[in-house]
Amino acid sequence: MPPRTTDPVSVGARLIALLDAFTARASALTLSELSRRTGLPLTSTHRLVGELAAGGLLERGDDGRYRIGLRLWEIASLASRGIGLRESAMPFLEDLYEATHQHVQLAVLEGHEVLYLERISGRDAVSIISRVGGRLAPHATGVGVVLLAHAPVEVQDAILAAPLRRFTPRTETRPSELRRILADVRRDGYAITDGTIETVALSVAAPVRGPDDSVVAAISVVVPAESAQPREIVPAVIAAARGISRVLGAPSSQRLARTVRRETHRRDLPL
Repeated sequence: MPPRTTDPVSVGARLIALLDAFTARASALTLSELSRRTGLPLTSTHRLVGELAAGGLLERGDDGRYRIGLRLWEIASLASRGIGLRESAMPFLEDLYEATHQHVQLAVLEGHEVLYLERISGRDAVSIISRVGGRLAPHATGVGVVLLAHAPVEVQDAILAAPLRRFTPRTETRPSELRRILADVRRDGYAITDGTIETVALSVAAPVRGPDDSVVAAISVVVPAESAQPREIVPAVIAAARGISRVLGAPSSQRLARTVRRETHRRDLPL
């Protein structure tokens, strides 16, 4: 993360800048590193970090480095958008996990990135880089493609107009081809992405709808690409997504019979 070129004006902006300096790859930082990453003077950094630590939002380790504190995690867990989705989704995610014993994920579109709210993983599940609380580019992930397909046109245009990272040789970065893929996802009701973010992983994803039938989230099952039979997984993922949508009050999902959900994704699925 490059240092900021301007000093945040308000105290609130400075505190946000300090918290925003932490990333998955830089989860423990010294005062000097925090000062450099935020562009704040070292004296200001020392004072503000002390206040954050006193409130439990940061914790200082024995090595002198600061980390995100449990108090911040406690506050973040109260986020209403995530709580309702996660609580509604968990029974269906657990069913999908029992059927596959692979990664099962719940994600939303936050800005121009995919934000992962939940993941259930088996001990021997394929290695993937997504994580709870982590963000990834929507064009390269199963849940991201689903969310992007149902995003407002202006959001699609902004994301596709920006430089698109190629994670693997199979990552699609051509806007015209991505638009065709998004149209297919809207038509079919699901997405299959094979090796687009990691060559060893294949994802099957489907949309979750809210009370007004708009897409509010997406779920996916991620399995080993070499042995996957995605067409066998699609019905279970779609049924789970519709079940969550029904719990959230989506009108289009109210007629889904409970027996369909139970029979579809409680059974073991061939991978």
